[in-house]
Amino acid sequence: MKKSNFINVSSILVLTIGLSCSNQAEDRDRLQTEIDRLSSRLDSCQTARQNEETAKALVADMYQGIFGDKNVDAADKYIMENYIQHNPTVADGRQALKDALSQWFKNAPREKIDIQHIGADGDFVYIRTRTQSGDKIMSVIDIFRIESGKIAEHWDVIQEVPAKAANDHPMF
Repeated sequence: MKKSNFINVSSILVLTIGLSCSNQAEDRDRLQTEIDRLSSRLDSCQTARQNEETAKALVADMYQGIFGDKNVDAADKYIMENYIQHNPTVADGRQALKDALSQWFKNAPREKIDIQHIGADGDFVYIRTRTQSGDKIMSVIDIFRIESGKIAEHWDVIQEVPAKAANDHPMF
């Protein structure tokens, strides 16, 4: 449980105990109002967390379906028609993405996507993957904005993993 949720639950418990011990109607009303406010906030936090988990699952499923399975038509399920693309090599729109994917995936084998990290913050999901491009290993970070249960916008950063690093910290 996140610290803020623990604090909210703890606060509700303390206020509830205070409410049961209070003989003053004014104190009971004030405590009940605070309990109701904290309960509502806790519900909002739980809903936001569930929405982020749903968004992460959407992105992970999309990534495997499109990029791993090389299923260009899966874009219809996951990507909004008016999709905004920040990668300078691909135009905006779902169809433009499908056209680019069709070119990228020619003769490419299916693969299991190697997700290194995935996280969410509100409507944004980031995913970091390890992939191979020919004989090169690549570190890819994609950021997606989710809207109405579909991917609405995308940014990416792609970096080749060097054969020798200037430090002892692995990229994966």
